[in-house]
Amino acid sequence: MTHSEAWYIVKRPDGHCEIVPEAAIASSANSESNPDSQQWGPFESQQAAIARRVGLIRAGKCQPA
Repeated sequence: MTHSEAWYIVKRPDGHCEIVPEAAIASSANSESNPDSQQWGPFESQQAAIARRVGLIRAGKCQPA
């Protein structure tokens, strides 16, 4: 099992941050070209992205769900 997928955190216009796989970033790059959107990553695992998202919420960069 050498398949490792990269994960990203994407901030939505409403202020909430969503954890998405790399494939979703590539497919939405053409449909969503919002210069105000922020993203962090790549992260090696979904768990690492979740931990970073908690930090972003605590830092006030993202809204809690």
